[in-house]
Amino acid sequence: MTKLKEGIVLYHGSYCIVENPDLEKCAAYKDFGQGFYLTTSKEQAKSFAKLTAEKRRQQGFPTGTFAYISFFTVTDINDLKTFVYETSDAAWLHCVVAHRRKNAFPEVRNQMKPYDIISGKIANDDTNTTITAYMGNVFGKMGTESADKLCISLLVPERLKDQFCFRSDKALSKLKFVKSEKVSLE
Repeated sequence: MTKLKEGIVLYHGSYCIVENPDLEKCAAYKDFGQGFYLTTSKEQAKSFAKLTAEKRRQQGFPTGTFAYISFFTVTDINDLKTFVYETSDAAWLHCVVAHRRKNAFPEVRNQMKPYDIISGKIANDDTNTTITAYMGNVFGKMGTESADKLCISLLVPERLKDQFCFRSDKALSKLKFVKSEKVSLE
């Protein structure tokens, strides 16, 4: 897991350029809760940019022929409360499920409330089917050791990219917009 540090470049993929992230515009029920999500993987950001543009198109919004990757650098984060999931283990899985499903693992959601930034592996659209099956108790009762192990093994966690969820205005103030790059939708 890449460590968040001053000067690191992070990428955000979207249907539009995002220079000034706004928590009010960030969706709830994402992996680490409502927040502004970034990654160290430019390819992951590119993939997400295309995905968000396609979702907008399906919702009836004009999308044009481009999506965008917004580049940010991180300034001093020493005064922020951060939590890092070093591996995709049961604790990470429970956190993702707690934030995706309202009444699942409420103790985990409460434990994460004070953090400005949460980081760990990304559970993206490629992993969504597996996590949905887990939440539907397909692998056994959600939260049991056997269901956790099976789900994680199917996710192939070593292939998952990283993500950083900036969950507070204080955290967002540590991001400096650098530039954006077009991503062709054709």
